[in-house]
Amino acid sequence: MTSTDLSEAPAAIRGRAIILTVYTAAIFLSALLLFSVQPMFAKMVLPRLGGSPAVWSVAMVFFQTLLLAGYAYAHGLMQLKSRKLPVVIHLVLLLVALASLPLSVASGWTAPTGGYALWLLALFTVSIGLPFFALAANNPLLQAWFFRTGHPAGSDPYFLYASSNIGSFLALLSYPVLLEPLFTLRSQNLIWTGGYVALVVLIAACGFLLWRSPPVPVATLAETDAGLPAPDWATRLRWIFLAAVPSGLLIAVTAHISTDIAAAPLLWVLPLSLYLLTWVLVFQARPLLPHRWMLMLQPVAIAGDVVLLAVGGEQNLLLTLGGHQLCFFIIAMACHGELARTRPPARALTGFYVALSLGGMIGGLFAGLIAPYAFSWVAEYPILLALAALCRPFDRERWPALRVALWALIGAAAVALVVPAWRGGSIASFLEDHRAWLAAAVAATAVLFGVGFKAKPFKVAALVALALVAIRIYPADEGRVETVRSFFGVHKIVETPDGQYHVLMHGTTIHGAQKILNADGTPVTGRPEPISYYHKDGGIGQAIEAVRARKGAPLRVAVIGLGAGTLACAALPGETWKFFEIDQTMVDTARDPKKFSYISSCMPNLQPVIGDARLTFAREPDGIYDLIVVDAYSSDAIPIHLATEEAMAIYKAKLAPQGAVVMHVSNRHLELASVVVGIAEENDLKSWVYDEDSGRDDEYIFPTNVVVSARDEADVGTLAASSVWTLTEPDDNQRVWTDDYSNVLGAVWRRLRGSE
Repeated sequence: MTSTDLSEAPAAIRGRAIILTVYTAAIFLSALLLFSVQPMFAKMVLPRLGGSPAVWSVAMVFFQTLLLAGYAYAHGLMQLKSRKLPVVIHLVLLLVALASLPLSVASGWTAPTGGYALWLLALFTVSIGLPFFALAANNPLLQAWFFRTGHPAGSDPYFLYASSNIGSFLALLSYPVLLEPLFTLRSQNLIWTGGYVALVVLIAACGFLLWRSPPVPVATLAETDAGLPAPDWATRLRWIFLAAVPSGLLIAVTAHISTDIAAAPLLWVLPLSLYLLTWVLVFQARPLLPHRWMLMLQPVAIAGDVVLLAVGGEQNLLLTLGGHQLCFFIIAMACHGELARTRPPARALTGFYVALSLGGMIGGLFAGLIAPYAFSWVAEYPILLALAALCRPFDRERWPALRVALWALIGAAAVALVVPAWRGGSIASFLEDHRAWLAAAVAATAVLFGVGFKAKPFKVAALVALALVAIRIYPADEGRVETVRSFFGVHKIVETPDGQYHVLMHGTTIHGAQKILNADGTPVTGRPEPISYYHKDGGIGQAIEAVRARKGAPLRVAVIGLGAGTLACAALPGETWKFFEIDQTMVDTARDPKKFSYISSCMPNLQPVIGDARLTFAREPDGIYDLIVVDAYSSDAIPIHLATEEAMAIYKAKLAPQGAVVMHVSNRHLELASVVVGIAEENDLKSWVYDEDSGRDDEYIFPTNVVVSARDEADVGTLAASSVWTLTEPDDNQRVWTDDYSNVLGAVWRRLRGSE
């Protein structure tokens, strides 16, 4: 080796290090921006539609669709033979998108009374479509550029995909923990815009490094791809399927745990974080979790999910919640591991990413848009579990020794079915009492097929489907259950086993109840008594009576949130009550006397105002309401835009001179009373807090947490002197919620601290 070669060696090493560093940084920052813009813009837009889990599902569909468009654009650019033209075109796109920053919600868009999903997709497209599209193209485009620089690591650039997902993972976790509590939306927006400018500079540097790199010889490309045929259409379709199933499961698991287990705030972060983590792990050079382990555990995870679905929701919250998350993680690892194992050579990289994004979009469309309108319950979850079994690679080998175990299991199941009938019992009642064991037995059979016999995947899928059908026939809910589904979630109307009560549930939260039968089985007659949170001895009942007594004349009342229509029976003759509700299915449910008779008995001519109450109520005349009751909740997730300083200003403007605002803030996961006190103080209103149990011994009469806000003590009548109502000052250390700032994690922390 000459002295010239020796002197050039360090320079070449430095050059390769610079290329690797710049490209890694650009891909990482691009992913960081891509996934931080999602919760940030969702916070700007989505509360207008009530904060329901379905809103986030539709947002995920938008992101996946734009991801597909970005990947297709990147694939098209890389078909150009020129090395410079793709760089120029993409930099122009990034600069055009930069002109639309900072991000903002398109003006003139008000929430409709129907077609929420399409409206939301259109609003996202108009507001952030261009910058998101530009960001979506970066991952495959930069990997393809990196390959063409001739860098030694460029022959297998998929490790950069892991870097991208690390950025996504950190963005997702840092937003609720750091960005949301510390910065207003405006500050977040400016920080994000600064990051976007830095990214444009990095991508320009990537393009410059590509230009100055010597062209990769055709012979080198051929050598890199030696022995690796171009992927055929069957392979591409399998990639799409392998990407679609976990993408759909991501939305389905989120919907299920938010609807049937615990509708805690920020719960969507958990499955999405695990989903991103699987991409990081499977594309590592040396995977931390070997793919063969995941394939072995996948049938066990599917069976575990079947058993969890059979058992039901809240028996053991942490175990059930953790179980669904763990099973989803294993299933996604198996699917994504198959994608990593079958990935094509670098020359087909962009086409591979197009297939992945197309599969992600298809799964998201099914679970986020089609399923909510096609099913009255979260049926997409078990459907996707059955399809997950088809993601296993086919292996013709058998383990004959385990066939005996299979036939023994089948025999035991037959005995379990026959013995109750032989003894004179009912097979149906036996199966209903032992539904979890039935599901576990069939699911265990699927595990034996999948792991022990390495059977064809469709056989495993058929067994999983059989177990899931059995669960649907013999549900875990006690009593008769009817489900109604809309864009805003799944409502359950439950008739208790003794037939005494009809209970309205949204997710796992009771939103109203009515007594139908007396203890002796005779029907309840006369005017229905408001119960659950709305009985006369509770916080809401006391507030209504105190304002009524203070006025000494019929009230004019506005109620935001209809529920089962319970408060319709709190009105007295001569009073004017107006209800505001966002969900038409809720109105239809409350109007149906076979479900609840509050409205039919007390206000048969009630015509609720449909739409987002923040907008519809703002159109009401000023100064006319003696009482405003805010009781709008989607399970235990709250529409934040109804609990801000600006929202309270609207309520105050609509109050009569001595009127009061009643906000129902009972919540298992969030401490909201201090939030209401703070926003009331900013509007020069005093607040009294009620957090008591009425003391009535009734199964469906609950403790309530209520805040009443008014201009003066005299406006709330006897409540001001009551021992169970506390005049409360705002916490100086707690930041006031506004349309520009809210801190859900802080509310969660205060609830946890208060329960100690």
